Amino acid sequence: MKKIIVAGIGPGSREDITPAVLEAVKEADVVVGYKYYFQFVDQYLRPGCECVDTGMKKERERAEQAFLLAEQDKTVVVISSGDAGIYGMAPLIYEMKQTHQSDVEIVTLPGISAFQKAASLLGAPIGHDLCIISLSDLMTPWEVIEKRIKAAAVGDFVTAIYNPKSHGRYWQLYRTQELFLKYRSAETPVGYVRQAGREEQTINITTLETFDSEDVDMFTVILIGNSQSYIADDKMITPRGYYREENEEAVKPGQQIMMNSFRTIESELRNKDIPLGRKWALLHAIHTTADFDMERILYTDDNAVETLYQKVCDGSLKTIITDVTMVTSGIRKGALQRLGIEAKCYLGDARVAEFASANNITRTQAGIRLAVEEHPDALFAFGNAPTALMELCDLIRKGKAHPAGIIAAPVGFVHVRESKHMVKPFRDIPKIIIEGRKGGSNLAATLCNAIMTFDDAAQLKPGRDL
Repeated sequence: MKKIIVAGIGPGSREDITPAVLEAVKEADVVVGYKYYFQFVDQYLRPGCECVDTGMKKERERAEQAFLLAEQDKTVVVISSGDAGIYGMAPLIYEMKQTHQSDVEIVTLPGISAFQKAASLLGAPIGHDLCIISLSDLMTPWEVIEKRIKAAAVGDFVTAIYNPKSHGRYWQLYRTQELFLKYRSAETPVGYVRQAGREEQTINITTLETFDSEDVDMFTVILIGNSQSYIADDKMITPRGYYREENEEAVKPGQQIMMNSFRTIESELRNKDIPLGRKWALLHAIHTTADFDMERILYTDDNAVETLYQKVCDGSLKTIITDVTMVTSGIRKGALQRLGIEAKCYLGDARVAEFASANNITRTQAGIRLAVEEHPDALFAFGNAPTALMELCDLIRKGKAHPAGIIAAPVGFVHVRESKHMVKPFRDIPKIIIEGRKGGSNLAATLCNAIMTFDDAAQLKPGRDL
C-alpha cells in the first residue's frame, strides 16, 4: 500500500510518545526523519525496518525520500518532534502530495507538542485562549511575525514562543519582550522550559519584566501568561473561570467594570515602569478623566501615596479638608467610614461669609483659614480654587498649618499654575499635583480615593467601596 504516516513523537522522551505513533513505528517498512530523533524510536523498530535520516534543514529532502519510498508500495513513517502539524513535517508532506499529484495516502498522527509538555511542567499556564508564534524568520518575514506578536499581546492571549533564539538570531526575543511590555503588566508570569522531557530539562518561572533573554536558546519553549495568569506555589496558573461565579459574589458589578477599566488603562500606559504608588494615583486620574495626558502632568513626590496611606493606617491622618463641596462629594463614603476618616468642606460653615467679607478674601480662602484653625494637620485636597491653595501655602509659611499632605488640582486660567508652583517648595509635605491648567473636583476626589485604597494597588483591584 502506498502510504505515508506523518507522526509526532512528542517533545523528547519515550514516555510522551502516543500508543498510536508507537504502533505505526512498529509496523513501518521505512522510518524517515532527522537523525537526532531516531534515538527515541529505535527500540521499537521491527527487524528489517529501513531508517532514512538527514541533518537539520533537510525537510524537503526528507519529504522527497518519503514519497519515493511510498511509491514503491512501502509504508513510510515520517517522524517529527512534538506534533507533526505544528512547525513539523505534516504541512510539507500534504503540499508535496498536491505538487506531485501523487496518489499516496497520507495519514497524520498527533503528538504531544513541546508547548504542552512545557505547560505541564510549569503548572497550568494554558488554561484559556492561547496562540503559538515562532520567532524564526527563515520562512516568514519579521514584519509579519511582529504583527502577530502585537496581536497576541493586545488580544490577551496566553502565548507560546517557539524558536526564540539561535546563534545568528539574537535580537528578536528582546523585541518580543519589548512589545509585550507595551500591552501587558510587568508582573505578567512568564515560564520557560529548556529541553522539555529530556535529561537536560530545566524549568524557570519569572515575570515579563524580569525575564532575561540570555537564559534562552533554540531548545527553549517560552509561555507568556495573560492578564489573569498568576504564580502560586512555584507554579504558573491561568484560570479558566470555574470560580468566576463565586468571585463575582464578592465583586459588585460596578467594581468589576472599574477593575476592567484599570487593566485597560494600564495596558495603554506609555511608561509602566513607575513606582506602585504613582501608578495607582495615575490610574485613578486617567480613569476619572479618560485623559492620558495625566501621564505627563501628574506629579507625585517620592512615595507620596505610600506615605499618606501609612498615615491613614497609623491613625495620624484623621481628616480630609477640601476647598469645595464637590470634592467632598466625590470621596467615597464607604472608604471614609471603613477607615474612620472625616472629610470636611468649610464653605457651608455659617462663619465663612462673614469672615470673608471682614478680611476681603474669597469664601474658599476663608474656609481654609477656618479649617487650619481646627485641623492644621489634615490632608488638604483642592480641586477648584487656586486662591484657597495659595492661602494654605501662606499659612504653612507662617507656621500655622502642618498638613499631612496636599492634593493640588485646582482648574482654570487665573493663578492656577502659580498656586501649584507655590506648593512644591514644601519638601517635607507629601504632595500630589496636577500640573498646568488642568484639574478639577473629580480629580482631587479620586486622588483621595487612591490614597485610601492603596492596599488594593498591588492586586490592581479598585472600587472596593463603591
